[in-house]
Amino acid sequence: MVNDEDSRPRCTPALPATAALTGDGPPDAALARSAHEVGPIVADETATIAALPPHEQAQLASIDRQDRFSAPQADAWRRSAENPAYAAFARRALEAAADRTDAIQTGRIPYHPDKAFTDREVITLGKALRVALIRDEPWLPTLFDRLLPGVSLAPTPKARTLPSQALLYEVVRAAQDFPTPELATALRTARRTVRHAGVPRQLDKSLKKIDAALAERTEVALRLPRLDFDDEGVLRRTAGDYEAVVRVTDTATLTWEKAGRPLSGTPAPVRRDHPTLLKELREVVKRVNAQLATLLRALEGGFTTDAAHPYTWWHTELASHPLARTLIRRLIWEVETTPGKWHATLPETEGTLPSPPSDASVRLWHPLRSTPQEVRGWRNLLTEQHIRQPFKQAFREIYVLTPAEEQTAVYSHRFAAHLVHYRRMFALFRARGWRSSLLGPWDCGDGDEAVRTFAAGQWRARFFHTWADWSGDDELASTDHVRFDRRHAGTWQEAPLRDVPELVFSEAMRDVDLFVGVTSIAADPDWTDAGPERTYWERTGFADLTASAEIRREALSRIIPRLKIANRCRLEDRFLLVQGDLRTYRIHLGSANILMTPNDDYLCIVPARNQKPPTGGGTGPFLPFEDDRLSLILSKAFLLAADTKITDESILRQIKRGI
Repeated sequence: MVNDEDSRPRCTPALPATAALTGDGPPDAALARSAHEVGPIVADETATIAALPPHEQAQLASIDRQDRFSAPQADAWRRSAENPAYAAFARRALEAAADRTDAIQTGRIPYHPDKAFTDREVITLGKALRVALIRDEPWLPTLFDRLLPGVSLAPTPKARTLPSQALLYEVVRAAQDFPTPELATALRTARRTVRHAGVPRQLDKSLKKIDAALAERTEVALRLPRLDFDDEGVLRRTAGDYEAVVRVTDTATLTWEKAGRPLSGTPAPVRRDHPTLLKELREVVKRVNAQLATLLRALEGGFTTDAAHPYTWWHTELASHPLARTLIRRLIWEVETTPGKWHATLPETEGTLPSPPSDASVRLWHPLRSTPQEVRGWRNLLTEQHIRQPFKQAFREIYVLTPAEEQTAVYSHRFAAHLVHYRRMFALFRARGWRSSLLGPWDCGDGDEAVRTFAAGQWRARFFHTWADWSGDDELASTDHVRFDRRHAGTWQEAPLRDVPELVFSEAMRDVDLFVGVTSIAADPDWTDAGPERTYWERTGFADLTASAEIRREALSRIIPRLKIANRCRLEDRFLLVQGDLRTYRIHLGSANILMTPNDDYLCIVPARNQKPPTGGGTGPFLPFEDDRLSLILSKAFLLAADTKITDESILRQIKRGI
């Protein structure tokens, strides 16, 4: 929810458009009264609805809103967007709003801060915008270029007020509900130019939510602008004797050259003489990186929709796009060579893109649809050729129903009864697109369910958890079961686990495994609290491996033979065994906790605060995917293999205590 910065008292909202016609007097009088009281835009809506048959009026009543913060169900918005008359009104209303802000900017209408639109007009324009966004109307980008500056910038130079802060935030709320790349870009532009002190901070928060929501709307999220980059993903700009180079690989980076020679930083003359260009280029880098992050989230989100794309579009708009090409070519794709027959390909290793029939379909490969032999083949190839994918694909964890889940039928206890660092888990909820209320020691703060929708909104998963207690300054939570619901006739109905599509179940449980694995106190090496928490820590810190830990084990089986300490390491069940000169160590592949032979003494090694273990860059070992826990395990293995060279006294005392 976006909080309006404007705290002035508001007038009582007018009745919904459908209700405006039900009072005393003839309809024409009601329309005239509506226009006088709430403005011509609302009057147009009222007239539009009045001309519709009763059943269509009833359908549109489902999106009536008494205030800017109420939120009708997405299905209600989609049904309303299918009404041609209301869709036509939506365009008229939004263009009328842009005409009004144009008139304010040119002085044809006197400027009064935050008075450009009435409260009811803001609500109605929010409805119109959501309908247009659902329909993905082609005229919207041009309208954004007029409307967003019009509501966010005062016509008087240096004035820090806005013509309509209320409408700006209503546009933001609409963008969170039904985002498009073009609206996200327009809001970023508004954020750079607005002069009100508090608005940029609010927009920064909202844009993070919009990017996350856009990633879930895969049908539009894959649209990327070219932004004047050449076919190789490079943008060049001249600044006096210097040339700026923005290059896109995994991310966009800005470097500088002089006479073709790369420079180590931004030249002082550029900072002094070309500040506007420098700011513009840095904004381009931020924008491209945000779009690439959204693209990757959208591609991952497409797993559960089994999204397939026309090959010609995929080739032009993704595989050959200057911003996306390096990411797309390191992912495994399946091309439908004949109906029902899919051929997997990794463009990065084949040099050229495949050449199937022009009407072929393309989709992302998923290990759940492949045989174990095929999965092993792709993992071997990535490791041998040192190809790191933009997100876990070949090494992606898969989750299938267990006998215990077949017994419970409608819920899974696979990740229940864990103690986790709550605030860390809450942050992961938001990062992975799950919605949950913040818990804590207050009324109704004891428990909630984290919810995420899958398969284009047709399925959702619910992960239950409760606030547990304080541990010093830290908050703990306890995890509970996972349930799944299916959308039917506009409502959610709980579904048996056996009915959940395999990809939906696997991807949802993968997220829950991530939440628990990353935030469990069992992975905290210096946990010292006693009581039930310590019992849980001792039991879970060396427990059987989860699916994510099993993937870690498989990656290590490929990595270890290539290490210089390979003769001192071997995998044994849940552990990586490391032979030091002083003792032998067992590093748990789930928690990275360490036991020392012969008595299984616990060895506490705490990574330095804010120090991130190496992930394969530079001279470190190549890791086929980014995994902090995998990097930590390898860091500990290198340290312990040379235990006679350890200088940290706190570690040495623990090692020598059992000798």
